[in-house]
Amino acid sequence: MNSKLKKYLVLSGLSISLLLVLALIGFFVVDELKGGAVGDGQNKYELIIDPGEPSSSVVRELAAAGMIKSSVYFNYLMKFTRAGNKIKQGVYDINDGMSSRKILDVIISGKVKLISFTVPEGYNNRQIGDLLVSKKLAISREEFLKVTQSPALLTKYNIPAKTLEGYLFPETYSVPLNYPLERITEMMIKRFYKKLESIPEAKDIKPADLHFRVVLASIVEREAVRKEERPMMAGVFLTRIEKNINLESCATIQYLFDKPKKRLFESDLKIVSPYNTYINGGWPPGPISNPGLPALEAAFKPMKSDKLFFLLKPDGSHYFSSTFKEHLEAKKKFIDVLYQ
Repeated sequence: MNSKLKKYLVLSGLSISLLLVLALIGFFVVDELKGGAVGDGQNKYELIIDPGEPSSSVVRELAAAGMIKSSVYFNYLMKFTRAGNKIKQGVYDINDGMSSRKILDVIISGKVKLISFTVPEGYNNRQIGDLLVSKKLAISREEFLKVTQSPALLTKYNIPAKTLEGYLFPETYSVPLNYPLERITEMMIKRFYKKLESIPEAKDIKPADLHFRVVLASIVEREAVRKEERPMMAGVFLTRIEKNINLESCATIQYLFDKPKKRLFESDLKIVSPYNTYINGGWPPGPISNPGLPALEAAFKPMKSDKLFFLLKPDGSHYFSSTFKEHLEAKKKFIDVLYQ
């Protein structure tokens, strides 16, 4: 190889290397100018990507929200990385301190924002349905209630009822947007049975016996205010059943209304319903709420006594009575004076 050819090859190699370096520098300059962060991260945006939404729509939304510098560059970046078809549905937390590359990484990673919701102890299925609607996890209350009446779920978990009322454990849950209602419901059922494992008396219990305890716990949950009174309250209801006395639980009347009343009247106690324990003997046909662990424990470990009545005092505690006469005297002392 002659010296001229060697010199030409060396110069060509140097030229190609220089061009590659310049191209690389140019890429990073353009990447920073067109794909760098718009701000310092102070401005936040909740990006919702619906199922089947085209990538072009996502880019337009990011540009309109001021989260990217250039929609043209973002589209080029998606094409260059072949990420256009990898974008996943869900809710994402985006801020203007993220570069276009970072935003793209987030929306193709599937690391979606989770939506948390808390089911309070004593909520019934209707209230849970409304809660899920408010969190945009259900379209309507009716949609959720239909799931809670699913014969498949009732059979799968051996629940001897027409609804899952009582078996949806009250707790905080976190799920992605558009998470199937069936799976949300199963999460709550599974949590119920997991919590039940902490109660020794519930081990190997038959479905029918468990259902009776859940019914009792659901009433105690809605009647009780203070945790320590729940075992005594459970004992009162069991004693009334044993003595063939109607439960006369105000909570079962409240269950008949879409929203609980501040005060029940005599006419309310005469409403014809199998859940009205003032006019019907025995237990109501099913749970009236979804009880928490303390109420379930009280149903399995009731405190038996001669008490047959209780009423709520202004301080949130209950007064327990053994006779109807004592109960009426307590009512005059703690309740009637409030409405004089």
